[in-house]
Amino acid sequence: MLTGIEEWAADWAAVALANIRREYPNDLRHTMTGPDDRPTPRDVHPVFYGSFDWHSCVEMHWLLVRLLRTAPDAVPAAEIRAVLDAQLTAGGLATEAAYFADHRYWSRPYGWGWALTLAHELTSWDDPQAARWTAAIRPLADVLAARFADWLPTAAFPVRHGVHTNSAFSLSRSLPYGQASHPALAAAIRTAAERWYGADTGYPGGYEPSGADFLSPALTEAELMRQVLPPAEFAGWLSRFLPDLAAGQPATLFTPVEVNDPTDGQVAHLHGLNLSRAWCWRRLAETLPAGDPRLPPILAAIDRHADASLAQAAGSDYMVEHWLAAYAALLLT
Repeated sequence: MLTGIEEWAADWAAVALANIRREYPNDLRHTMTGPDDRPTPRDVHPVFYGSFDWHSCVEMHWLLVRLLRTAPDAVPAAEIRAVLDAQLTAGGLATEAAYFADHRYWSRPYGWGWALTLAHELTSWDDPQAARWTAAIRPLADVLAARFADWLPTAAFPVRHGVHTNSAFSLSRSLPYGQASHPALAAAIRTAAERWYGADTGYPGGYEPSGADFLSPALTEAELMRQVLPPAEFAGWLSRFLPDLAAGQPATLFTPVEVNDPTDGQVAHLHGLNLSRAWCWRRLAETLPAGDPRLPPILAAIDRHADASLAQAAGSDYMVEHWLAAYAALLLT
């Protein structure tokens, strides 16, 4: 059964505070421009150098901000503010933004979506420190929003698998920033979503999951479309897309997955699949009208998936801990 974020907030904050300042191990994924181009993670990413990889470090920064906003009395707020103040500097974030001048497609679209999620979290928070952090992150957000808006019209097809390059999830992460701060990005996302997904019917959700998924291609698409379409139109779209939800089908989407080896970074992704499914199901439940026959199996699926992996966000292996709490916070907030 889902509980409030206060039960978990202190543990997740401790994980995030440790992660964002832990430089190694690090999956840098830096394209070398020559034999002397051998930077350390902190050389090229003075802000987001920790948490094993860039996008996970962005997620952990977002998590800390989200916890400050939603559970300030349950976390060491003063420590978090001091760490974020040291991390989210104008100079460091300018260097992060400049990195994309030479690495135009790097971390697209997943890292872009999470960076815009962080920017939106800061922008929408009425807090004096957040206002300073918002100003500092704006150059990075501006670069990524513009890149996204320019790229989407040229992307003929979506990527539908359940890992980082999944298109629907990154568009969903980016849309709130676009709606609040970058109208061209919001318009590009809506146009792409309707072009890619508007006519989808009978999605083969029974083929999920793949062995390293942390996202459900079916449910992330549905979660995006609930934001793009008016509620009444979305209910009909969902009926065509996944027509048997009221019967709890396809069963695999309603059934949590087991994680056999949390020390294996790819297998450990499946904990994220459980939590991201629960998050998607929760968002769908919030969108469907009261009395909709799809609600009972959906609500049951939320609890089953949360129970399967929520406790793994802290106190587990680093292959899980360096990122999973962000998905736990998405679910609970």
